[in-house]
Amino acid sequence: MKPTWQFGDVYGLDPELLSMVPRPVCAVLLLFPVTEKYEAFKQEEEEKLKGQQQVSPDIYFIKQTIGNACGTIGLIHAVANNQSHLEFESDSPLKKFIEQTVKMTPEERATFLEKDESIRVTHESSAQEGQSEAPSLDEKVNLHFIAFVNVGGQLYELDGRKPFPVVHGKTSEDTFLEDAVEVCKIFMARDPQEVRFTIIALSKDSY
Repeated sequence: MKPTWQFGDVYGLDPELLSMVPRPVCAVLLLFPVTEKYEAFKQEEEEKLKGQQQVSPDIYFIKQTIGNACGTIGLIHAVANNQSHLEFESDSPLKKFIEQTVKMTPEERATFLEKDESIRVTHESSAQEGQSEAPSLDEKVNLHFIAFVNVGGQLYELDGRKPFPVVHGKTSEDTFLEDAVEVCKIFMARDPQEVRFTIIALSKDSY
């Protein structure tokens, strides 16, 4: 990607700290703990929403079939649903992957990703660059990344472990960060004893 848009930490959820996040924001990633409470909620939500939502055909959604790859899936969701905003390098493996999979089903995209060497190599080298030790693909990790995007004025939650995108109502370019944060607060309220939540925003670089 060209560095015209950058990921940055959201330090807190009150208006003052949200005002420090560069605008516009085109995607929000939430890292949260997968607890028994959350798994029970996920099951209930799936049954309740099945066939009840109007999901835009413009949404790019991919299932997660690779262990511990939720960060990469979250990035694909953030980027694939914001191609009109973002700029790619000419040899971008991510752009090539999105172009090759655009007409596929979420399941077919997942299978294609499993075989995509360029994304796998990029994922592994990026994971090793971080300050903390990266877990192996099959190690049990109970933290999970999901993405929030604005497509057609609707706020979508995209989670490769779920069977479909979740619609959270209307949003706009101006209110997107605040709207996504309201949904993040619901995740936090579900597990009030937990502190392992991280939010990052994909913002236009202001420098």
